[in-house]
Amino acid sequence: MNPPQLSISKSSDLYETDFYAWTVEQAKFLRDGVLDNLDLPNLAEEIESLGKQDRRELRNRLRVLIGHLLKWEYQPSKRSKSCSNTIYEQRYQIKQLIKESPSLKPYLHDAVLESYSDALDLASRETSLDEGFFPQECCYNLEQILEKEFFPGEQTESELK
Repeated sequence: MNPPQLSISKSSDLYETDFYAWTVEQAKFLRDGVLDNLDLPNLAEEIESLGKQDRRELRNRLRVLIGHLLKWEYQPSKRSKSCSNTIYEQRYQIKQLIKESPSLKPYLHDAVLESYSDALDLASRETSLDEGFFPQECCYNLEQILEKEFFPGEQTESELK
């Protein structure tokens, strides 16, 4: 005997009161092919938000990466292994994100432009240098930003030893 099926309004109520239970229910409806019980408006909204989440993550990782590239270049006396590790890690995570969602690749250029002012803020706060000290437009091209061995300025690993 099949369990009683929820109406769309009950499913929609569940979305508002217990999101996790709602996701479990919607997944079950999909797997069981009970498409009439799907909460289509909220399900469509959540699917769209997943794509937005990937874009947000990409911008955030670029913010951290570019902020650390600026710190590396404009405060060479304070270069550290921690900073270079952050640069390597953000590049790796961006590469993985693009690998998992290749359709983000065309968005990379815009994401750099969108995240640059936040990268400036990060670099300024972490170096105590005024934002005006840094270039007001991104001084690195996309290839440099993502290039594993690119560190603006002079030395990398050798100066950290």
